[in-house]
Amino acid sequence: MENFSLKKSLNMSPTGIASFAKSEICVNINDAQADIAVLGAPFDMDIQGRSGCRMGPRGIREGSTRFGFKPGGTYNFERDTFYMDADKWKVIDCGDVDYIPGDPGGTAANLTAAVEILASKGIMPVILGGDCSVSYPMMQGLNTIGTFDVIHFDAHLDWTKPLCGQKYFNGAPMRNVAGLPYVGRILHLGLRGQGSSGPDDFQDARKHGDGLYTVKAIHEMGIARILDEFKLSNRVVIHFDIDVMDASCAPATASPMFGGFMYDEVVDMFEAIAAKTTLAAMVMTEVAPPYDDQGGTTSYLAARLIADMLGFATKEKESKK
Repeated sequence: MENFSLKKSLNMSPTGIASFAKSEICVNINDAQADIAVLGAPFDMDIQGRSGCRMGPRGIREGSTRFGFKPGGTYNFERDTFYMDADKWKVIDCGDVDYIPGDPGGTAANLTAAVEILASKGIMPVILGGDCSVSYPMMQGLNTIGTFDVIHFDAHLDWTKPLCGQKYFNGAPMRNVAGLPYVGRILHLGLRGQGSSGPDDFQDARKHGDGLYTVKAIHEMGIARILDEFKLSNRVVIHFDIDVMDASCAPATASPMFGGFMYDEVVDMFEAIAAKTTLAAMVMTEVAPPYDDQGGTTSYLAARLIADMLGFATKEKESKK
């Protein structure tokens, strides 16, 4: 949709509809044709702490209007190259998966079905959460792409056992994901502090073959050594909980945690991951705009990180063609 203009429409940040990075809007997911599709999952019914993540997709999209994917790409001075060339990579925004009040199962089924449609078309899904529970139905929808490992950026392990018989809550998505037959191992990056899992949960994750790395361990070892040590499979899905970032730069989340990563650290990890693997999908969770500052810092950070990872992943694909 073009903005009215007597000259060529610039479609800058304050104008138009706030699709992700001002990307083309797809009004019917069944008609989607693209390389990458952004899809909102505005659900926070399964969270134990403070709510607000259901506004995450809207906030992330708003933050993303500060940049865009244009023909020729965007120049990165530090790396002396262009990323996300719109002449080579088509990104669309498919809107949101519908939320059914009082029906978490039906809501999750909507997400699984939507991701299945995109994956069956060979389109990479990028999901804007929502609380962390959205990762499980999202990865259920990837059942046709073959096996993959998961890279889990999070302050928390998310392997908590069922609570009162309920297993599909915000503290357990990695335990649930690990049970999918096409999911391999899980690499956890950014663990720290007091979290939602106990000793038995950590033991179960290790038995599954997961790699568990704290922020301090990553600082000491470096991401290159960790990737060499863990040996991910070629295809990966990234789950990124914004609380893996330090609370000073990401206050608007359900469980803000101090002692986390800073932006440059994550960008360097993304670049290293892209060089070693092929990105199959990505989900960003726990952005809760009601707690953000007036500038929407957390929402913008989430949007920027998604764009950075897509830039590195697509650039690697370009280099291998």
